[in-house]
Formats: sequence, C-alpha cells, structure tokens
Amino acid sequence: MSEITNSPLDVAPLVTRGSKGSRLGLGTVIVVAVLLAFAPAITGDATTNDLTQFFILLIMAVGWNLVAGYGGMISIGQQAFIGFASYAVLDLSLHGVLAWYGVPIAIVLSGLVSIPVSFLAFRLRGGYFAIGTWVIAQVFQLVIGQQSNLGGGAGASLNDLNNLSPITRDDITYWFALALCVLALGVTGFLLRSRIGMALVAVRDDEHSAAATGVSVVRTKRFIFILSAAICGGAGALLIISNLEVQPNSSFAIQYSAFMIFMVLVGGIGSFEGPIIGAVIFFILEQTLDNYGVWYLVILGAFAIIVTLWLPRGIWGAIDPRHRRSLVPLRYELHVDEG
Repeated sequence: MSEITNSPLDVAPLVTRGSKGSRLGLGTVIVVAVLLAFAPAITGDATTNDLTQFFILLIMAVGWNLVAGYGGMISIGQQAFIGFASYAVLDLSLHGVLAWYGVPIAIVLSGLVSIPVSFLAFRLRGGYFAIGTWVIAQVFQLVIGQQSNLGGGAGASLNDLNNLSPITRDDITYWFALALCVLALGVTGFLLRSRIGMALVAVRDDEHSAAATGVSVVRTKRFIFILSAAICGGAGALLIISNLEVQPNSSFAIQYSAFMIFMVLVGGIGSFEGPIIGAVIFFILEQTLDNYGVWYLVILGAFAIIVTLWLPRGIWGAIDPRHRRSLVPLRYELHVDEG
C-alpha cells in the first residue's frame, strides 16, 4: 500500500502579526521607556537636559517621517507647526493658562491650524509642494513677528514657570518630553497596524492604484498631514518650556526641517525604526561636533551625503532590506503548519 502524503488542502496557513523577535523588541522598548522615567533620580541635571533635547529631536523625526515616509509628501515647512505651538504656549500663559496645561492645548491647536493649511498645500505637487510648505512656514513667521503682544520680532520669555526651582522645572519638562515621545511612537505604531496605515502605504506607493481600490487618497493624506502637524507641535511646545523663550527667527527656523530630513533619511525613511536610529546618530554627532563651529555643519552634511549614496534606504533599510525585522509587531507573517 502506497504512503499517503499531505495534499495542499492539508496544509493550513497561519497569518500572525509580527514575530517572536518583534514582540521581544516591543518588550525591550517598553522596559527602556520605564527605566528612562527614573532617569532624573539617577542622572545629573546635564544628562536630564540632554535627554530632553534628544526626545524633542525624536518627536520631530517621527512627525516628518509620517508625512514624508508614509504620506509621500516631502515637506520642508513642518517648522511652521513647531513655531506655532511654541507661541501658542506663550499666548496661553499670557492669558492665565499654566504652561504645563498649555502643552496639550498647543498640540491640538497645531493639528487644527494644519487643516486649512492642508487645503492650500494640497493644491501643489512634488517639488512645488515642498517649496509651498516652506513658504507657508515663512508666512507663519512673518505673521507672528508682527504680534507686539507676543514680543514682535524680538521674541518673548515664558515667565509663569519661574516660581519653580530649575531642577524641578527641568525634571517635569523631561517627563513631559518622555511622555510625548512615547505617545508619538505609540500612535505611529497603532496607526501602521490599522486599516488607515495600510491605506496610507498604498497611497504612498501608487495613488492611482490606491484610488482604484476604493482608498480616499486626499482624505488619507490630509489625516496624516494633520497628525504630523500635531506631533511637530508637541516638539515646539516642549522647546519653549525647556528654553523658556521664543523668537520668530529661531522658532520657525528652516534648520528644523534640515534636522528632520537628516534624521529620517539617515535612519531609514518609511520605517518605524528609522527615525529612532537617525535621532540617535544626529544627537551623538551634535554632542560631539558642537564645538567645531561651521565645521559641525560641514561634517554633518558630508555624513548625510555618504549615507545616502552608500545606503539609499538608510541604515535601517540596510539592516532590514526585506522588511522582515521590526522593533514592534507591525507586519503580517505567513506560517504554514502541516497537519
């Protein structure tokens, strides 16, 4: 009697979200976040302030990666929402709202103000969109610079936190930055696991094909633009409560876009891990080369050129070229169990 072999009908495919490695990575990220919450009690003030600045950079990178890496919209004007949120916190404080409470309000306001901006910016495509967003950011700067109650072109200081000791203020700012950083990463991960995330990737890869399958292209892009603006607004709100002052030229500086582009392109655009890697590298380079003056920017630019030439998909793209690894369980995996 011949031996009976399994037929294709006996093979049961199993679809899972992520792998053991990605779930382990997610657990590691959670443990690191919990440990970082105790950093002010362990490290010195200088380290706490440095970590706060790192979290702000990472939040910026996450926000830009959403709009460019997943939305396919190359913006060089996200600093509009960074500066807007900084001034929103200042304006709220002048009207009696404590700066700590002004942070979440400024984030919401950044998202809301991005709605009319999107209707204007989405009339442009490609390079015109990039330049258009930069022009919009310049308009924000010019309008804010004309507001005498906000200090005009000279800027203003945030005074309602002066009654706290510097150590207490820095620690609270650190926890705010850590919380917003975790929230930005968490929202990104949740989004990428949702149907909106799949629609977003489809729109980024081919708008016409996505529209043919029933995806609302404009609505999806507008949603991610608003979310990116809110996240960048969170970075701006953190900047004013950490620096305690704002000035139009610095708050709306295009250097923020340069930093965001550097971090995302070097780390790996369109990936969850890319902004994290890029922010770490940028922060290390900034801390190491800050005393080199103009040469700091030269070395930074040379490093970005080398990475983009040798690793066009970024560092994480070289580590995970086939999208089989992830710090968090984002991707579907097919397993075949033989019965």
